[in-house]
Amino acid sequence: MATEGSSNPFEGIKKTTEIDGKTYSFFNLAELKDARYDKLPYSIRVVLESAIRNCDEFQVQKKDVENILNWEKNQSQSVEIPFKPARVILQDFTGVPAVVDFAAMRDAVKRLGGDPEKINPICPADLVIDHSIQVDVSRSADALEQNQELEFERNKERFVFLKWGATALKNMLIVPPGSGIVHQVNLEYLARVVFNDGGLLYPDSLVGTDSHTTMINGLGVVGWGVGGIEAEAVMLGQAISMVLPEVVGYKLTGKVDQLVTSTDVVLTVTKHLRQIGVVGKFVEFFGPGVSQLSIADRATISNMCPEYGATVGFFPVDEKSLEYLRQTGRSEERIKFVEKFLREIRLFRNYNDPQEDPVFSQVVELDLSTVTSCCSGPKRPHDKVPVSEMKVDFNTCLNNKIGFKGFAIPADKQSTKVPIVFDNQEYVLSHGSVVIAAITSCTNTSNPSVMLGAGVLAKKAVEAGLSVKPYIKTSLSPGSGVVTYYLRDSGVTPYLEKLGFDIVGYGCMTCIGNSGPLPEPVSEAIEKGDLVACGVLSGNRNFEGRIHPLTRANYLASPPLVIAYALAGTVLIDFEKDPLGMNPEGKPVYLRDIWPTREEIQAVEKEIVVPAMFTDVYSRIQQGNKRWNSLVAPEGQLYPWDDKSTYIKSPPFFEKMGKDVSKPESIKDAHVLLNLGDSVTTDHISPAGSIARNSPAARYLGNRGLTPREFNSYGSRRGNDAVMSRGTFANIRLVNKFLSKAGPRTRHILSGDEMDIFDAAERYQKEGRQVIILAGKEYGSGSSRDWAAKGPWILGIKAVIAESYERIHRSNLVGMGIIPFQYVGGQTADSLGLTGTETFSIDVPDDLKAGQELQVKLSDGRTFQVKTRFDTEVELTYFRHGGILNYMIRRML
Repeated sequence: MATEGSSNPFEGIKKTTEIDGKTYSFFNLAELKDARYDKLPYSIRVVLESAIRNCDEFQVQKKDVENILNWEKNQSQSVEIPFKPARVILQDFTGVPAVVDFAAMRDAVKRLGGDPEKINPICPADLVIDHSIQVDVSRSADALEQNQELEFERNKERFVFLKWGATALKNMLIVPPGSGIVHQVNLEYLARVVFNDGGLLYPDSLVGTDSHTTMINGLGVVGWGVGGIEAEAVMLGQAISMVLPEVVGYKLTGKVDQLVTSTDVVLTVTKHLRQIGVVGKFVEFFGPGVSQLSIADRATISNMCPEYGATVGFFPVDEKSLEYLRQTGRSEERIKFVEKFLREIRLFRNYNDPQEDPVFSQVVELDLSTVTSCCSGPKRPHDKVPVSEMKVDFNTCLNNKIGFKGFAIPADKQSTKVPIVFDNQEYVLSHGSVVIAAITSCTNTSNPSVMLGAGVLAKKAVEAGLSVKPYIKTSLSPGSGVVTYYLRDSGVTPYLEKLGFDIVGYGCMTCIGNSGPLPEPVSEAIEKGDLVACGVLSGNRNFEGRIHPLTRANYLASPPLVIAYALAGTVLIDFEKDPLGMNPEGKPVYLRDIWPTREEIQAVEKEIVVPAMFTDVYSRIQQGNKRWNSLVAPEGQLYPWDDKSTYIKSPPFFEKMGKDVSKPESIKDAHVLLNLGDSVTTDHISPAGSIARNSPAARYLGNRGLTPREFNSYGSRRGNDAVMSRGTFANIRLVNKFLSKAGPRTRHILSGDEMDIFDAAERYQKEGRQVIILAGKEYGSGSSRDWAAKGPWILGIKAVIAESYERIHRSNLVGMGIIPFQYVGGQTADSLGLTGTETFSIDVPDDLKAGQELQVKLSDGRTFQVKTRFDTEVELTYFRHGGILNYMIRRML
């Protein structure tokens, strides 16, 4: 939001300009006449503009502007700066709990004597309902209609609640279900690139409640994922407190080979940057190779920014950005002021002019001509596997001990084959059999080149007489309705359908774990043979247990490769030597025979993908659809909670909150609830997928009269804390060192009883005992999930001691008042000989400082030091208040 009032010390550089008879104003950073400005990376210039425009000597001070201008010296000095993004974007899995929190905050403000109507978004918020739909029906002409019908049947309560929020909360746009995936809708429709706020121009920027918010970086918009809790504070007008980041310059040269896709490029970039180490840093792309990439290609690279660990993966605006705005139906008026404004403040880029290259913290380079066809897996998105090595790599994984690249299948079991009967025909499943093949996720379905590539490949495959085995769960879930248009108009839709890739819905679906059930004979065979079955998807995440409980190996691949592996029916294939199948004449058909070239695809794209498609699809977006429009929502500023609802429930976060701040609570004789290793993801901590029938959440829902068919997913029930707390750590792949096998269980230390994690936490609470978690490296990696912090808070977890944290999750822990401690000096739980059976005490002083080291005292008399991972003074303030939302309520009072 633009700063109101005349207290801004930078009013002197505010200028006006006229475009087509209209007068606009803006803060012209070029008028600073400061040589340091032209050296700044373009992403940092956006952060600087926000600081200058919002400088009120309160949230943003003149010294903050100076610190940003002095980026070259300050970048590695842990200098804290405030950042006020222009807007917030949410998807429904995080949007529902955000609206629930707003409703609960209104109740708390009223209880404490304040005006509840003050609890409103100040910063504009866009909420896209995209995570609710599941692949229940596939390989059917009616799949889309049936899946959408089931989506509304399951999620009616949630949708009614969101509809209440759309009217009760000001400054919030809600995009109805069936419109597409949040990041693709953002790219194609919501992104402003430049805001026009009553004639004041400023760069579009945002934070989002999903880690893949970074996709918008490909269009030249600075934005990244934050915890849902932090996003709510931004919506209430609070600046984000961040450490001024280092900026890695990623230079692209050369040209992509004709047979390589943009997915291959992004998987290569992901592995490269992961090896370099860019966690907590900005990555900014430059060099002549960038001009070879379309905006869709760039957005694909930016989308996977969380997988390579950076905060942003930024492509400054250039001529191709303007072309994309035209292609997607943005108005000429907007395009004109976008170009004029960005050129004026030197935020417009010519990638072929090295004179415009700024100073970077570090420069790394990739020659695009060296990229080859590849996948990533079987358990992590940055474990790249060249397609030529897939067969060998998978066999090696079968042999390897259990880990990110291993399944520990005994040698005598590696050739196991299990026959199945499906549609009255017999087939055989074995290790490596593909049982899910999904063209899904905004990562790739936003990119016409790979989608049309998949369509052309499907056409050639069908014409060659190839088919996909009917038991493989194939699906196509685009990120927006525009995809349907251009696939249809290019004539490839019937061929995709012939191979089983019918459109099943517009949403995240398989990528988020909404894969739906596998055919029963397939499930039974996998379990009977203990098979390592495979999913192949065009998504961005393939963490263990995420895609489907029965696909232990999951590979990320381009949409054309998804079809190729579906045709093969196995990942145990060398495409160079092994045929996909036989044509009607009995001759082998190889992948090279049907693989389209980039030139071939681009010719189709140029002819078919036109602005009218985008204009038509998005002109209807705010009109909603028949199902959405028929929902009747309650009225009023306070939400009328229904005690019988199993979807929407008033959370306990503010129940015991008073007007005054209490002293920080120390850790006293705390027991370890879970003893965890490395790379525990938010999928492990707070699963989004289906609710297991034998879980605490299932028992809770069953006791309220629901049948397993009605359980829905954890993601869909994020508005109910009773379900979500019971679903915390409810991942079947969670490895807890207290137990010999993976699963959502732990050991109650005092009794020695093995039990569900929720039940153990509940027992500790009844006994009046504190609990903590021990963890390894990268604790909380993966998707941004506020329930991965809210759930532990409800379980009574006071602190986590880990070797390192994923950025967003650490922020979420802080936002809930849970202390993130970190081992120091390279120490680990193993090096310290911690078994987790000890009790832990940590004195937390009243005058705790950011980054302060504290002593941990164990029940056996040993001690060691940990660093308190409150990285800024603002984070400390949130902690003292018991969390960020408590702080905001007191601020409103």
